[in-house]
Amino acid sequence: MTRKYKVLFLCRDNSACGVVAEALLRELAGHRFEAFSAGPEPAARVHPLAVAQLRSGVSARDILSPKSWLEFTGEWAPRMDLVIALDDSVDEHHAPVFPGAPALLAWSVADPLVDGVPDDERARLFEKMFWQIVRQVSALIALPQFDTPPGHAGGVHNRVSTVLPVSDAPCTDGGLANPSVVDSLGTVTLSSAIASPEDRASTCDA
Repeated sequence: MTRKYKVLFLCRDNSACGVVAEALLRELAGHRFEAFSAGPEPAARVHPLAVAQLRSGVSARDILSPKSWLEFTGEWAPRMDLVIALDDSVDEHHAPVFPGAPALLAWSVADPLVDGVPDDERARLFEKMFWQIVRQVSALIALPQFDTPPGHAGGVHNRVSTVLPVSDAPCTDGGLANPSVVDSLGTVTLSSAIASPEDRASTCDA
C-alpha cells in the first residue's frame, strides 16, 4: 500500500483554522495526504462557525475535534512529513519537537477568533479564513512535488520548497488557486457552498 504524506496543521486552540485545514486537505486529496490538526490550548469543541463554513461540502465533519499538539510528540505518535503553522503562536519557535524531523511551514491566515469583534464581522472573518485555506490547500496539493509518494528521491524538505505563502497564492474563481481541485468534490462543490460570487471576490481581494 502506497504511503501518504502526513500533514499536521497547528493553531492555538485548534477549533477553527486547524480543523478547517485538516478537513479540506482530507476531502480534496485524501488519496495522497493524511491530515491532522492540533494546538497548545485545545478548545472543548470545534467552533460552530467553522462547522458552518464546512457545511455539506466536506464529509466526515463528525471526526473533527480539537487536540493537543502533545498527542503528536510521543514515541507512538504518527511521523509527520509536513507541519504547517497557521498563526504566530504556534510557529517553529514555539512548537514542540515533532518526531520524524518534518518540514516546517507557516501560512498567514486571518484569525477569526480575534477579541472584540461583533458577531456579523466574526462570521466574515471565518469566511475569509475559509477561503484563504482553500487557496493554500489547493496550491499545496497541486504542486508536482507531491505527485510522487513519500520515500522516493528528493525528500519532503526539497518537495515543499516552493509551497506558496497565502499572499502569493493565485486568486481566481472567487479565491480558488486551482478550481479543478475543488470540482473533485463532485456534486457538492465548495465554490457553491458559501457566499455569492461577489462576496467571494471581495474576500479574495481583502
